[in-house]
Amino acid sequence: MDPVNVSDYEALARARIDAAAWDYYQGGSDDEMTLRANRTAFERIRLRPRMLVDVSVIDMGTSVLGTPISLPVLIAPTAYHRLAHPEGEVLTARGAGLAQTVLVAATYATRTLEEIQEAAGWPLWFQIYVHRDYELVKSVVRRAEAAGYRAFVLTIDAPRLGRRERDIRSGFALPSHMRAANLPPEEDNMGYVPQPIPITWETVDWLRSITSLPIVLKGVLTAEDAQIALEHGVDGLIVSNHGGRQLDGALAGIEALPEVVEAVAGRCEVYVDSGIRRGTDVLKALALGARAVLIGRPVLWGLAVNGAEGVSHVLELLRAELELAMMLSGRPTLASIDRSLVKIM
Repeated sequence: MDPVNVSDYEALARARIDAAAWDYYQGGSDDEMTLRANRTAFERIRLRPRMLVDVSVIDMGTSVLGTPISLPVLIAPTAYHRLAHPEGEVLTARGAGLAQTVLVAATYATRTLEEIQEAAGWPLWFQIYVHRDYELVKSVVRRAEAAGYRAFVLTIDAPRLGRRERDIRSGFALPSHMRAANLPPEEDNMGYVPQPIPITWETVDWLRSITSLPIVLKGVLTAEDAQIALEHGVDGLIVSNHGGRQLDGALAGIEALPEVVEAVAGRCEVYVDSGIRRGTDVLKALALGARAVLIGRPVLWGLAVNGAEGVSHVLELLRAELELAMMLSGRPTLASIDRSLVKIM
């Protein structure tokens, strides 16, 4: 079967990925209410298309923190890509480059940040988890700076990992030939920590004190936190519930987006992830104020099915769907997309 949409890639990928690894990628926390809400929330947003607009030319090009991208879709940080393909994150980076968009490389990657950067054909950002050993974090920051990464994405919603019951049932563990390549072996615990990591707003200030690169916070779901983030000088916010993998019952990303956008009022860039599967999902997010969206699981599906070309094709499918949706909505440019395009039911 030749994939004609993102869901086709999901079906094909399931046959290629080990069952326990599949549950690790696909699962959410507890009853997976938020995991499901990330999709169903989009169904409650309807489009209000305008007619008799010249849509003979559709322009999807934009920029994020000054980096040009060919469409308003970035690749979210996700762990352990070698579970999907033996070459792992280097092929994800190549796929991002083919599509001319930004990959946010993950701390818990199975290829080193240097290998990922070397393989990339487009600028990259790097995602940071804060460990108790701040010197370790500082060393990773310095490596990422030296390798040429353009920004840091600090994940703030995981002082401790959510209870992911699919992983508990499967006994998920990395195969012996894989590890978190950016961490020393003694820190390679698949992110599972027995005690909470003390991450606070002071952590954001500390990260700012050691780097001049832009800082984006990933995991904001409220106007209150968005306003505090501005006070701490962040450059961007990713409205995210960690793909439904942390606090079950939390808002869907698209549900939280409007209040965050309103609170920020243009003072920093705002992005959203969690549950995006269609070009119309991207369009709805843009209408609600996002500068761009990020996708996670679909990229892993593309990687599993056809390596870098699969990653690129997933992005190209979303590009084609977004182009058509913009045309049929009477919105030929990203600047023409605004809140009047959507109605929340």
